Amino acid sequence: MNAANEAALRPVEERVAVRRLLLPWYRRVVDAVSHYLPLVLMALLALGTWSLVKNTPVSQDEKPAVAPTHVPDYTMQKFTAQRFAKDGALSLEMEGDTLRHYPDTDTLEIDNARIRSITPDGRVTRASADMAVSNGDGSEVQLTGNAHVLREGYSRNGVKEAAVNFRGEFLHAFLRTERVSSHLPVTITRDTAQIRGDSMDYDNLTREARFKGRVRAVFAQAGAATQSAAPASANR
Repeated sequence: MNAANEAALRPVEERVAVRRLLLPWYRRVVDAVSHYLPLVLMALLALGTWSLVKNTPVSQDEKPAVAPTHVPDYTMQKFTAQRFAKDGALSLEMEGDTLRHYPDTDTLEIDNARIRSITPDGRVTRASADMAVSNGDGSEVQLTGNAHVLREGYSRNGVKEAAVNFRGEFLHAFLRTERVSSHLPVTITRDTAQIRGDSMDYDNLTREARFKGRVRAVFAQAGAATQSAAPASANR
């Protein structure tokens, strides 16, 4: 069997390997690189995808929620803030030395607060204190330190209502519903009458005042004064 026949009988893989060895070196390099080129391209594509995902900015909606802290998001100095009703009439006015708004509770903290609330029918309530904490719309105010609430007198349909004064170290005023309460001693003054109780809940719409603990009342008439004291609850 001659050499030509022997070459023809060799396995295909062996013949291919022989041909590669007979090729120039640069052709062999190109051939080897072409075998690994798809793998290199896939690796580069994967690397680029990972880099793109890592550096893509996260939208605001996708950011994890962060629990709000009790830190003011804005303050005002020597301020006057006003709120108006739908008809344009003034319904609330707040003044003070410093205002701090806390977004976690939507409350306002006011130093040396002075507040004026006006109902749709024109009744005026004034409040002041060394410190006031109000909800967002100003309808509920907690007054601390030299707390004072005055519901001004008014006349309507021929009926006159006398002014009512509330004084204490703490007063909780609900301006929209015209209620005042306190768990600390409070003094109420109306006309010539003065009542002091260890705690109080007053509703101006029903004209009812509830006192708890020791209650002391002074009623003056025509230059004379009468005093009464009650150790238990009293209603007015």
